Amino acid sequence: MTSTLDSRRISRPTDRRPFRLRHGAGFWVIAAAFLAVMAFSTVPTPLYAFYQARDGFPTWVVTVIFAAYAVGVIASLFLIGHLSDWAGRRRMVLIAVLLEIVSAALFLVWNDVAGLIVARTISGIGVGALTASATAHLSELRAVARPQEGPRLAGTVSTVVNTGGLALGPLIGGAFAQFLPAPLLLPYAVFLVVLAVAAVAVALVPETVERAEERPAYRPQRISLPASARGAFSAAAVAAFAGFAVFGLFTSLAPSVLAGTLHQTSHLLAGFVPFAVFAASALSQVVFGRLSTRSQLVLALVLMLVGLAGLATGVLIASLAVFLVSGVLAGAGVGLQFRSAIAVAASLAAPERRGEVLAAIFLIAYIGLALPVLLVGVALILWPLVPVLVVFVAAVAVLSIPAGLRMLRRA
Repeated sequence: MTSTLDSRRISRPTDRRPFRLRHGAGFWVIAAAFLAVMAFSTVPTPLYAFYQARDGFPTWVVTVIFAAYAVGVIASLFLIGHLSDWAGRRRMVLIAVLLEIVSAALFLVWNDVAGLIVARTISGIGVGALTASATAHLSELRAVARPQEGPRLAGTVSTVVNTGGLALGPLIGGAFAQFLPAPLLLPYAVFLVVLAVAAVAVALVPETVERAEERPAYRPQRISLPASARGAFSAAAVAAFAGFAVFGLFTSLAPSVLAGTLHQTSHLLAGFVPFAVFAASALSQVVFGRLSTRSQLVLALVLMLVGLAGLATGVLIASLAVFLVSGVLAGAGVGLQFRSAIAVAASLAAPERRGEVLAAIFLIAYIGLALPVLLVGVALILWPLVPVLVVFVAAVAVLSIPAGLRMLRRA
């Protein structure tokens, strides 16, 4: 679909319409860019130990650095995450990729604690600009390319590249740290190149939103839902919050748990554990994606509760195997739970408000990524890591059960 400006240019014989990929090819370009950005956002996870050893800061500082990223995501989702509904999907995705390029450059030239906080904040702003925009763009590109197909593939791809990218990042960072030199420079240099290529490719993707001739007045994110839909949206939002709290634990503190509680110092293992959690999240959505919504929700609840109980047990008995297997189970449950939350939120919105409502659900999810981890960081100043983590997983379980049951009633 061309913009109003493009359609005016067609009437000028001396002008040529810019080259654009077909919608089918554009779908996969946006998916690849989405994957690259999400992978870059979690590359630092196994590298925090290097920064910590080099600069000598305590574990709670790691939670502050991580929370800077989440705060950037939250601010971005609240302020600009919904703008693709009228500014254009491609434009917002391209802006997001360019912000990640700036973040990668900052990691290379300014990597003390202050620089890490700034770089992570900018990375979070880029992710916030990307998530809802890319999710809606994928859906619309596929609808044009394969109108008879239905939304299932687009929904699966968007959630899989989101969580799959989060999975790949720590594994890539851990592999660089374990086997290659300059672990605090080389991963960011590689991603700088990858993101630059992604930016060029995104610029060639077709737009799917007709830009209004008169720009609407700017306003921050808001949710416009009928009163009858607010209960369903609240359940989806709490489920997303609780699921991302589990992700926050593994992307911020998993290396500290491995080294301090489980006495495992391998950098590759520090990347593999969050990789396994996020990969299980992505894989569960593919393997069980054809189940009914009700069956997916039941399975999500079971996996989440068993996994959370196992995580508490793993840190209490200091067992790597129990901790890892439980993380995988919890991750698989989070994947199904978040997929269901996205489906519920999207079903409640009219097409012209879909980006806005998706931005809202991602906003709440990333508050779940940031707020519990910040509270864990504060608690670590006063109490040891193990009891803090046990309380954390218990609180996540308490949130997940009623939200899951309420979504089940809707299904």
